[in-house]
Amino acid sequence: MSAHEHSIDLVQTAALAAAEKQAENLVALDVSERLGVTDAFLIASAASERQVNSIVDEIEDKLAEKFEIRPVRREGRGQGRWVLLDYADVVIHVQHNEDRVFYALERLWGDCPVIELPTTGEPATDMSHVETLPDSL
Repeated sequence: MSAHEHSIDLVQTAALAAAEKQAENLVALDVSERLGVTDAFLIASAASERQVNSIVDEIEDKLAEKFEIRPVRREGRGQGRWVLLDYADVVIHVQHNEDRVFYALERLWGDCPVIELPTTGEPATDMSHVETLPDSL
């Protein structure tokens, strides 16, 4: 079973909104096989707390406009380091660049299929900013 079409549409719309605010390293993962509670993750990063919050605002606005939905839960908005937007079927992570490297969500979920994003027209597979772990771990 893979992510539902509606979830993919949400992720792609959120990715376009994030790209409008110069989000970096956009990666979308189909986590439906590994998690029973959500279909997809969108991960994005930014260079400053202010930009993280700006990206989050744009994503919320675009998803509310197109799908008439709001997040079920929002975490981290005050600090602007790592904001999590939970839309039930889709979870969006917008992280400060430093936190993105430190927590390396792509590495944690690296065996999940990548969802193609409309910002590039190709799967977002550039994870060169993520350190790899030795195979022995």
